[in-house]
Amino acid sequence: MSIIDFRFRPNTPEIINGIKNSTMFKQACKVIGFDARKPQPLEEIVAGLDSLGVELAVITGRDCETTYGFPANNGSVQEFCRAYPNKFVGFWGVDPHKGMAAVYEIVKVVEEYGMKGIAIDPYLAHIPACEARFYPLYTKCAELGIPVFVTMAPPPQVKGAIMDYADPRHIDQVARDFPELTLIMSHGGYPFVNEAIFACMRNANVYMDFSEYERSPMADVFVDGMRGCIQDKVVFASAHPFIELKDALDVYASFDLPDTVRRKVMYDNARRILGLGDIVPQ
Repeated sequence: MSIIDFRFRPNTPEIINGIKNSTMFKQACKVIGFDARKPQPLEEIVAGLDSLGVELAVITGRDCETTYGFPANNGSVQEFCRAYPNKFVGFWGVDPHKGMAAVYEIVKVVEEYGMKGIAIDPYLAHIPACEARFYPLYTKCAELGIPVFVTMAPPPQVKGAIMDYADPRHIDQVARDFPELTLIMSHGGYPFVNEAIFACMRNANVYMDFSEYERSPMADVFVDGMRGCIQDKVVFASAHPFIELKDALDVYASFDLPDTVRRKVMYDNARRILGLGDIVPQ
């Protein structure tokens, strides 16, 4: 079975060092043992994806320059997608505090760079996803017909990042205000698992991944939902390199899922979000 990984970042030396030394995640990396992650050349990473059956990997950028003073990593997203356009799909990271400059940037990266969506981090922006500063971004994405990937769970010990900014009820509000806009909640809004599931249930335009929390408390609630009411609304995401891709795949292989549901979660739902249709993989 082919796989689409909806949250993957190549563990090149530049990326590993950038994460470890970032103003946002430096302390968190020490807590979770990220410093032990081993970098690889990009060609080895792509070969590894092929060996594990990953057809496509979505790479999300991040721009929280206003709140953390750290440069956006979008340049690397563009480089990866240019190097392997048949393997990587780019979502450009956008800082809502940059106002209309961010809106113009969205148009540029979609029309000139071929980006397939944008990525935002409300908890790093220090405002909820339903805050007014995000609305011009949503409006432009709805106009362009591109999805918005929303990071919805703050990792440990990130200064200024509070759980309230990752509440799925904020996404529920956005979904009601922008019914034409596709929204993907990354990390399942953890620890607000029930709220995330219900936001997917009641909004046709809301999806989620549960990356990084598949072994955490309440993961059984997520799996129950994935088996039933939200089987068409979940995409597989590894959160590599924070989580090893093979480890994430092993976790999903252990879930008691019917083959039809597993195919939806690992492949079909992502194809639909990305506008790739329902082509049966060879």
